Amino acid sequence: MGSTKRAKDAALARGLTPGSTRYKVRVFLDLVRFEHTIFALPFAYVGMVLAADGLPTLWDFFWVTVAMAAARTLAFAVNRLADREYDARNPRTMNRPTVTGTIAAGTVIRYAGIALVVLLIAAAMLDPLAVILAPAALVFLVGYSFTKRFTALAHWVLGFTDALAVGGGWIAVRGSFFAADDLPAWLLIGAVTFWIAGFDLIYACQDVTHDSEEGLFAWPARHGIASALSLARLNHAAFMLFLAAAGLAAGLGWPYYAAAALTAVMLAHEHRLVPPDDLSRVNVAFFNMNSYIAVTLLAGALLAVMV
Repeated sequence: MGSTKRAKDAALARGLTPGSTRYKVRVFLDLVRFEHTIFALPFAYVGMVLAADGLPTLWDFFWVTVAMAAARTLAFAVNRLADREYDARNPRTMNRPTVTGTIAAGTVIRYAGIALVVLLIAAAMLDPLAVILAPAALVFLVGYSFTKRFTALAHWVLGFTDALAVGGGWIAVRGSFFAADDLPAWLLIGAVTFWIAGFDLIYACQDVTHDSEEGLFAWPARHGIASALSLARLNHAAFMLFLAAAGLAAGLGWPYYAAAALTAVMLAHEHRLVPPDDLSRVNVAFFNMNSYIAVTLLAGALLAVMV
């Protein structure tokens, strides 16, 4: 079922009239897959928890959540606009609202502008350093969508972009990012970068034919599905190493390492779900398993600092 029909059905189920403002908002939220915030948002909270060595303030919690939602909305709005022509020629994405015209490009631009303003306000509410570093973060939030046009490193650029959530949560509490005591944040950023890149390599295997025909630089299209899946496993091994190093740097106790061990089991299962000759369960591996991993590690970090 296409994203347009999903959005329309969801809107009608809520009593929304097609063409109304509320209907357009519903379609837009479906367009940017807002539920995928579950990947990066828990790591923003992990950054806060480790920086605070306990629970952050409600103020920080609220504004970090707002900033993450705005960043996600901005990044995906730009992504959908940037990829409209590619999406129209890809059977997997040709029913997206920006392709079918269910939602106009001008509307998406307006929502992106609102998200940008909200993100900057949230940064100002958190810490001056967050405002200073906001332009650098915006370069990645806006720019990552274009990287697959010229480099196979696009998967890692996406990973680092999502990993900035850790830095945002850390800065909100500590107000610093470049001191020796900030090492746990950088190690977690490394961990999330490899984690996201790993499962993005898996996800990109669905589009090998399309990406090859379009001359895009996604790794599976350039080097094959088997190579991409092998590289995904290496990235997830690096993810686990960085997780362990971050726990050591932060002086975390056994709950964190128990969560990391459970994460390793889930990653192993994720890779078993997607053999090179059967991509039918990519979405299960992509969304379900990685959502569980993010929440598991947040719980482990929170229990570790509390215990």
